[in-house]
Amino acid sequence: MESGKVAEEAGPSSGGGSGCSSASACGKGEKEGEMIQKMDDEVVGNDHCDGDDDDDDGDDRDGDKDNGFVPGPLIPLKEQLERDKEDESLRRWKEKLLGCLEEDLNGQMDPEVRFHSIAVVSEDLEEINAPLPVRESQKNDALFVLKEGCHYQRKIAFTVLHNIVSGLTYSNTVWKGGFQVYESKGMLGTFAPQREPYVLTLDEETTPSGVLARGNYSAKLKFQDDDRRCHMELKYSFQIKKSS
Repeated sequence: MESGKVAEEAGPSSGGGSGCSSASACGKGEKEGEMIQKMDDEVVGNDHCDGDDDDDDGDDRDGDKDNGFVPGPLIPLKEQLERDKEDESLRRWKEKLLGCLEEDLNGQMDPEVRFHSIAVVSEDLEEINAPLPVRESQKNDALFVLKEGCHYQRKIAFTVLHNIVSGLTYSNTVWKGGFQVYESKGMLGTFAPQREPYVLTLDEETTPSGVLARGNYSAKLKFQDDDRRCHMELKYSFQIKKSS
């Protein structure tokens, strides 16, 4: 893995190249406005979040205060769809824009992101796909095995429920032998509820090469939105092997 980088391009909300499979992602104008952990003890975790224990999380929060950014109040999506309900054409336009139907919503305020799978895509290997959450029987196994010096990307599938999730970001931190060796972050975008899952491909990364690079790694992949809601924190392990 080369030095970490922050993906500057936005996801579907700004037309960036994050690989969104649907045109329903939001952010199109005023009309919508409406590893440091205990190593090897739990290298693969479920999709719950342990809380903001990362140092850089605190730095990000300070940055938000300095920038004066305050997220706007949440409005139930069902309420947004019910506005101007007498205008049938406007109601249909909203449903098409948001990618959901009124009967799919229950009035819940907070958005929910459900992750279905994570995959590793590489030209050197066949696609490796793992369903989420990770099964108990797989917690002690490496989630995937990569060759040294190979280029790869992670691909995730998820569904958004109840309300629009704004500013969904990810961070991936990697440890080897108890020392943090790599970190990457990126912006995915803003997404509306819809029946079909979103499928996104994250930025390309490269595994390191050499004798010291081979072996077992622990990692934590975390997803949160601009309201600091943690939607998934996945602790997993993987291996890097000698290139044949």
